[in-house]
Amino acid sequence: FEEMNYETGATMKVPLDRTLTPMENAQKYFARYAKQKRTAEALSVQIRETKDDLDHLESVASFLDTAETEQDLREIREELILAGYIKKGSTGGKKKQRAAKSEPWHYILSDGFDAYIGRNNLQNDELTFSFAKGNDWWFHAKGIPGSHVIVKCPDGELPDRAFEEAARLAAYYSKGRESDRVEIDYIQKKHVKKPNKSKPGFVVYYTNYSMLIKPDISGLKQADFT
Repeated sequence: FEEMNYETGATMKVPLDRTLTPMENAQKYFARYAKQKRTAEALSVQIRETKDDLDHLESVASFLDTAETEQDLREIREELILAGYIKKGSTGGKKKQRAAKSEPWHYILSDGFDAYIGRNNLQNDELTFSFAKGNDWWFHAKGIPGSHVIVKCPDGELPDRAFEEAARLAAYYSKGRESDRVEIDYIQKKHVKKPNKSKPGFVVYYTNYSMLIKPDISGLKQADFT
């Protein structure tokens, strides 16, 4: 019989099985529809999960580019183990002594404010959600992998120069390091949230500010983590 396609408005022919009653034909088509719907929903979930994995691995690759020490590489490997991308190797007997964790990069901005930069995704999470306080400022390159930058600021008041210098750090410690300009999002830490079961380093935020900045950190003073 003929039926209208409500999505396109065109008339379409629907073949029927003459050995079945009209009700049985309807039930057969409904069962086929339900199966295809379940398949489409499962595929949609798989596509989303695959994209999340690709985004995560791209961020890991970005941190490999900025790694400075053997410990940086070990911690990136640990992140990949925890995410299930690689298997943890056997120690073959005695347990090896665990190396001390690396600390975030620390810069002192021109006006005396302390800026801290994550070396990997796990450290990004720790820096943003354990170390930073609500009024501190959070910076990150928009739409590309990179470090979380936290500027300590108990009262939330920063001079313009501090915003610009922190944005330069976020641009430099991102995949856009070689670009002429990088767009940086910034917002107070209290407005940054981490969805349940999300990948390390992934956050969401709304009503943020942004600026275009050159990824140049010349003149900024690096210090020990305190």
